[in-house]
Parts: sequence; structure tokens; C-alpha cells
Amino acid sequence: MSLDEIIKQSLEEDLGSGDVTTRYLDLEPTLCSAYMIAKADGILAGIEVAVKVFKAVDPESKITLYRKDGDRVAPRDEILRVDGRAASILQAERTALNFLQRLSGIATQTRNMVDLISQTGTRLLDTRKTTPLLRSLEKYAVRVGGGFNHRHGLYDMIMLKENHIRAAGGITAAVKKIQAHNASYKIEVEVTNQDELAEAVAAKVDRVMLDNMSLKDIKAAVKTYKNKVELEVSGGITPENILPYAKTGVHFISSGALTHSYKSLDISLLFKE
Repeated sequence: MSLDEIIKQSLEEDLGSGDVTTRYLDLEPTLCSAYMIAKADGILAGIEVAVKVFKAVDPESKITLYRKDGDRVAPRDEILRVDGRAASILQAERTALNFLQRLSGIATQTRNMVDLISQTGTRLLDTRKTTPLLRSLEKYAVRVGGGFNHRHGLYDMIMLKENHIRAAGGITAAVKKIQAHNASYKIEVEVTNQDELAEAVAAKVDRVMLDNMSLKDIKAAVKTYKNKVELEVSGGITPENILPYAKTGVHFISSGALTHSYKSLDISLLFKE
């Protein structure tokens, strides 16, 4: 689904048959200026999405940008100004803020975790644990925050997880079935212990996901296999525990928390008095 269609449906969800509050205030001819203002420290993402929302409601609205995606903001920092019809601004306000607050929350969470492991060589990846239909936007926000995207969907990388492996009859059998197709996709296998790890490496996969493994086992995996296969750690990774995992020397850490456990950035839109 295109961004324009996502915005269209989001506005339809909010407006329904029309904004009865502004309608009965007879605000249609009133012109005004409004400012989006940060109320917390964070990293901005989704400013252009917010602009598109205002323009979708009223193409004649004029937007002045004071910040761009990736900028760090503090409380009371002005992000943008909207000049136009008061009714149009009010009708676009919540949808524009919903996008900007959530995407900025993801970017902020990502930047925080990236900064925590900045002195290591480990890259931070997102996952597919995203809001349905908003994956492209949320993964964009991860990139703004300094993280990297794992696969975007089921179509751009082969990833054998626990249920795939069980259905196929084991790691070796699953990998052989995939390799028999001579596909050009990278192959990643999820493992939970040292035996499964050794089996996956022997099967000549491209990457192994060490899922919910102990730091002791991860360190052993790095010592034995780092130069033979890409190693990714996953499972319960949060800002509070990410650094010890990164210090093991793994190539990647993936965290669903980037897109499912973030806190939206507090941003307000206020009319100029």
C-alpha cells in the first residue's frame, strides 16, 4: 500500500462523515497559524509524512519546516508551522501527530540502543514485529535512528525458524531442501543451542540466529564460528541488556523492541494566540 493510500485511509478513519466540532463552530473561513512543538527529548522521524497529512486535508495549507528527520529535539523546540484554514489544521492535527509521534518514538528508541553499542562492531537490526501496513514507515524510522533493516518480509530472505525446521524434518534436511532450488537468497537459520549451531554451520548457511542463548554460549559461538558464518543474537533484547550481548563480538543484534516497545515522542500542535 502506498503512503498516500495509508494517509487517505487514516484520515477517513478519523474524519468519517466529517468533523462535527469544527463544523458547528463555523470555523471554515477562519485563518490561523499553528506550531508543532516537542515536549520531550528525542529524534525526529516522519516529518514529511505529517506534511503530507496536512496537504491531503487542504492542499492550500502552507508548511514551514524548522527541523528535519534525524534531528535531535528538546522540550519547547519548534518542529514546523502550519498556516491555513483553522478547520483544516484541526482536522489533520491528530493524524499528523500520530504518525510523527510514533515514528519519532521508534527513531529515538533506535538511536538510544545504537549509542549504547557504538563502541562495538555490532550492528543493530529491526524485525518483522511491526504494525500491520506500517512496516515500511517503521523500518524507515529505524534507519533514521541509526539502525539497520533485517528482511522486509517473507519475500527477500530465507529464514528457517523453529517451525520451518520442525516441518522440514530438521536443520540439515531443511537447508538441503532450500539449497536444492539453487536460489540466490541468503539463508539464515535460527538455533537455540550449540548442537543446532554446529549443524547449521556444517550445512553452509549464510547466517545463524542465536535465539535466546546465554551469554556464555554466545561467547563460545563467537570464538568458534565468527570467521565462518554471520552470527546474529535475538530474543529479549532491550536497552537495559543490549551492551553485554554486543560485547561478545557478534555481527548483528536484532530487537523487536525497536518497533513494538517504544514510547511515542511527546509532541503537541498549538495555535498561535
